[in-house]
Amino acid sequence: MSAKVADTAAFCGTLVLFAGLALQFFKFECAPYVYLLGAVLFAYVQVVVSGYSGTNVMIKRLRRQQILGAMLLILTGVVMLLWHRNEWIVCLAVSAVLELYTAFRIPQEEAKEKKNSR
Repeated sequence: MSAKVADTAAFCGTLVLFAGLALQFFKFECAPYVYLLGAVLFAYVQVVVSGYSGTNVMIKRLRRQQILGAMLLILTGVVMLLWHRNEWIVCLAVSAVLELYTAFRIPQEEAKEKKNSR
């Protein structure tokens, strides 16, 4: 999968994920399914497409955290389906923190690695 297609798939997954969240706040029956569709698409792109094949231990650790965040996004959708109260918000918050942290730290570490390899 090319980088442009992967970026488009991740963006579409994110849009569907947020649409599912909005529907969940308004208590629509289909909300968990819409959310799960977006979460699976987003997680697929993060886990399968955007891998790291280098030797930097820090980036490998950050990638594992990113994958954990993606899996927690999917778990959030499962919790939405199984429990019909607001327990899913805790799982979503943990996932959001992990995704946000790795979104900033991975590019920093890659730039540092690139700078040191020159």
